Amino acid sequence: MNQPNRQFSVVDEEPTTTTERAWASPANDTATAMLALALRALSQRALVAAASLFSLITCGTVFWLALAVVPKPDIMQLVALGLYCAFVISLNFLVRRK
Repeated sequence: MNQPNRQFSVVDEEPTTTTERAWASPANDTATAMLALALRALSQRALVAAASLFSLITCGTVFWLALAVVPKPDIMQLVALGLYCAFVISLNFLVRRK
């Protein structure tokens, strides 16, 4: 059982391969900053789209209720629909005002 004589050496912690050096480059920092800026702009657009989607859904419910009332309109249904329309308009005004 003759074991070979093992030699140990100290390995430095600096990157030695080209891929590790590429990750530590200043161009990568610039690309990361540009990606963060793009994602920030995309998230802001998504918030604006969500507010528009809220308005679209609320106006869609008014239209759907108006179509539901059309076959046999009653005075109470028309008054309730008018109040609901006023509520939706005021709610959309408050959401858009912020």
